[in-house]
Amino acid sequence: MATLDKRGMAQQSLMQDAAVVVPVYRSGDGALRVVMVLRSDGGVHGGQLAFPGGKRDHDDASMLETALREAREEVGLTSDRIEVLAQLPVAETRTTGYRVYPFLVRIKAPIQWQKAEREIADIIDVSLADLARPEAHVQIMDRFPTWPQAEKVSCYQVGPYRLWGLSYRILHPLIPRLVAGEWSI
Repeated sequence: MATLDKRGMAQQSLMQDAAVVVPVYRSGDGALRVVMVLRSDGGVHGGQLAFPGGKRDHDDASMLETALREAREEVGLTSDRIEVLAQLPVAETRTTGYRVYPFLVRIKAPIQWQKAEREIADIIDVSLADLARPEAHVQIMDRFPTWPQAEKVSCYQVGPYRLWGLSYRILHPLIPRLVAGEWSI
């Protein structure tokens, strides 16, 4: 666990490197979709919506290799079903001490996902049009155990779940770019 400064932010020197993929594809009806995972209970991000990914292993040659390995391990998404579209800006978690390297990827969605039961409670396939609706974007007052006080938190309502924190900060600026067709999906 990272040491926190007086604002509740993880100290820079203790950050662990991690990487995620932001998997997007077009469904048979042409709808633009994004795939997320619901983390299993337990662990520092248990019960949260996120993107497939995780900590860098010593054997990983690059952060992209970390992201691809984790996508394969967590949801069975093999590299032959992935095309990397962009490396996105590096982001840091506020309290859990991770520096995350996100990669936007176009995927060929499998007929059946293969989730890692121990790590992944569910795989959530969401329409970007649903997330682009103004009512899907909300702000709530919330308090995380390591925060000094409650704060206004921006998030997306995804069915019964909230997408917030680092995953929100990765996805939020991407939605208008994806909907506008910046990348061929």
